[in-house]
Amino acid sequence: MRCLLRHSRKEILLIGLSGGLFLAGLLFRGELRDTPYFSGEILVLGGAYLLAGWNVLLAAARGVFRGSVFDENFLMTVATLGAFAIHEYPEAVGVMLFFKVGEYFQGLSVSRSRRSIQSLLELQTDIAHLSVDGELQDVPPSEVGVGAHIVVRPGERVPLDGEVVSGESRVDTSALTGEPVPRMARPGDEIFAGLINKTETLTVRVTKLLSESSVAKILHLVENAAGNKSKTENFITRFSRVYTPIVVAAALLVAVIPPLVIEGAAFSDWVYRALVVLVISCPCALVVSIPLGYFGGVGGASRRGILVKGSNFLDVLASVKTVVFDKTGTLTRGVFKVSEVVPCNGLSGEDLLRLAAVAESHSNHPIAQSIREAWPQSVNSGAVESYEEIAGEGIRARVEGREILAGSDRLMHEENIAHDVCRVENAGTMVHLAADHTYAGYIVIADELKDDVPAALRRLKALGVERLVMLTGDNAFSAENVARKAGVDDFRAELLPGEKVEALEGIMKETDGMVAYVGDGINDAPVIMRADVGMAMGELGSDAAIDTADVVLMTDAPSKVAEAIEVGRRTRKIVWQNIAFALGVKGVFILGGAAGIASMWGAVFADVGVGLLAVFNAARVLK
Repeated sequence: MRCLLRHSRKEILLIGLSGGLFLAGLLFRGELRDTPYFSGEILVLGGAYLLAGWNVLLAAARGVFRGSVFDENFLMTVATLGAFAIHEYPEAVGVMLFFKVGEYFQGLSVSRSRRSIQSLLELQTDIAHLSVDGELQDVPPSEVGVGAHIVVRPGERVPLDGEVVSGESRVDTSALTGEPVPRMARPGDEIFAGLINKTETLTVRVTKLLSESSVAKILHLVENAAGNKSKTENFITRFSRVYTPIVVAAALLVAVIPPLVIEGAAFSDWVYRALVVLVISCPCALVVSIPLGYFGGVGGASRRGILVKGSNFLDVLASVKTVVFDKTGTLTRGVFKVSEVVPCNGLSGEDLLRLAAVAESHSNHPIAQSIREAWPQSVNSGAVESYEEIAGEGIRARVEGREILAGSDRLMHEENIAHDVCRVENAGTMVHLAADHTYAGYIVIADELKDDVPAALRRLKALGVERLVMLTGDNAFSAENVARKAGVDDFRAELLPGEKVEALEGIMKETDGMVAYVGDGINDAPVIMRADVGMAMGELGSDAAIDTADVVLMTDAPSKVAEAIEVGRRTRKIVWQNIAFALGVKGVFILGGAAGIASMWGAVFADVGVGLLAVFNAARVLK
């Protein structure tokens, strides 16, 4: 910040000194011209010119030596030195001075936009209250190790990821999620760096080092988002490389050809017109405002709890025609509860649930956890003699000397276990059990649709998204029930992770436009990576979500999908507004300059004015 202030003061000082000399040159132009060889005029106005334009001249010289000749600095240098050559000193100084003023205000706007995003992401605090033998020591968060206890007082920002050990308090998650409603943090709850403790003192056991914390990953993500340029930005870079030489050649023709073919045409008059064309043609409005527009889009999205990994993904979001959703944890809450236990072949419901709980005791899957929680007694995991997970289908375990299979309908078919006699279609996930290759029954696991799903999907349709699809590994009956309630156009059920990728690729071939996939960022990593734009939603601070997805939604609300698409479309709209406006105004003034209607003063006002208006328009995307 201090460096920025010093730079700003230096720029203002140079503009002030240049402006003072320029004003003196205009007021005393007659007297200065009466000096030998116009030395007084050259000294005063030349000094003003160098003060205002030394950095432009230096940049143009560097460009020539590096082989990158045709840029805005080169155009400004040629135009103003040409004005000096035809003794239009005030015009040359005026062009450079107003260009300097315009660049200053453009830089100020860009700096404010950057500071706006940086203040949004200033989630890290400099101090952590480390508890050592009952006493608190203020240390940098980078020095706190995993397992240490820290104290977070009301009003303070949480410095590190951890687990609440004692205390209950409301925490403000808006800096990370964009959601204004605080949530409760209780003992046993995870808490993340960057959140603000609102009401009571909390003691937190640190679970991650500062460099591995969710906030550090988010900061790194946003800071590096500018590295992934959109196609529009790349187009403008290529366009400028072609556009500038054409403009220089056109200006040269304007300066040379008319005096040769038009009788009585003054060479100096047409050189002046050519210089006007050069000044107007500077592409700085495009060069500055377009990257700023995309930068603002990334920053505006992050304010809403939507982290976009690069401006290129904003362009993809703007072109999305199909959105494909995972079911569990994305459209549904992912909070499973056993709703029904149906035994078969003489086994009691109690024995069925106990066998399932013991067999699933080594699994981390949410469904396995819900079965263990449904068993009212403690689970004896020592009774499990062997355990094997069958990817996407279930588990095989040896419990009390019996081989237990627990999993999907597909698993039963693959093991040739007859089970259709006892089976009844149910609106829930069904976990089938077999003991020693004899069907034992099934357990129904219920999951609920998230509250905002129907409204979120209607909003996507209103935005012009043509197709909504759901992919799930669940059974067809349960998937159909969720699909009907949610309002998706199509669904595919009983899919393994690899089959989800194949299903997505089929959808992408059928779709005329971009395809977005929305999942939880953990189990759906291959599908998220395959989509045109992968969006991870759900668990705050999920490492897998941040690492895998192109867009990270920091809440589990499906409405954020529509919001992300809206941000992408708004960003692209503003960027193309700037392109059309800048090229349109410049085209009119170039014709006016060639015709002798526009003066050098008009040219500089057109160039600087267009640049400033484009920058201010681009800054709107932040809001």
